[in-house]
Amino acid sequence: MKKLGRIQTFAVAGLSALALATPLALAQTAGGEQGQGTNAERHGKGGHRGGRGGEFGGRRGGQRGGGGMFRGIELTDAQKASLKQLHQSFGERTKSLREQLHAKRQELRQAESGTAFNEALATQKLQESASLQAKLMAESFRLRQESLSVLTAEQKAQLEQRKQQREQRREQFKSRKGAQPQTELQ
Repeated sequence: MKKLGRIQTFAVAGLSALALATPLALAQTAGGEQGQGTNAERHGKGGHRGGRGGEFGGRRGGQRGGGGMFRGIELTDAQKASLKQLHQSFGERTKSLREQLHAKRQELRQAESGTAFNEALATQKLQESASLQAKLMAESFRLRQESLSVLTAEQKAQLEQRKQQREQRREQFKSRKGAQPQTELQ
């Protein structure tokens, strides 16, 4: 009789586990079928979760390096087209730089995956990456300046006003954060 009790206990435990696992398995299957769209379809026009996509001057800003800074500023269709062209040109101009930087980072990851640390190799790869990053930053600065040249004097004033408001909010946040007591985690 005692053996029958164990078998019943195992049967009940097995059925309970099955009952708990079934909804999870079905949810994963249903989620996979529903989310078959492209990245852009799932996350908006730009295809990024970080809010980089969308139209210039739209709710989500634009591409990294320019569109986000024009959020809340009314742009004409001609300005939007001009900014779009500038960003496309930037993408084409920097494609090889970005690919080279990606390759250098891959090489650095491969160099660090070995058992012995090769400081000379790591330093060389980091210096090469830094040079590429500097060139990419220069191109980003160029894009920003070209993007600003598209704006009217009134739009530039609005942009400056928004910048000052952001700075004020940042200072308010810092002062509130500094006023809160810090608790230690143990």
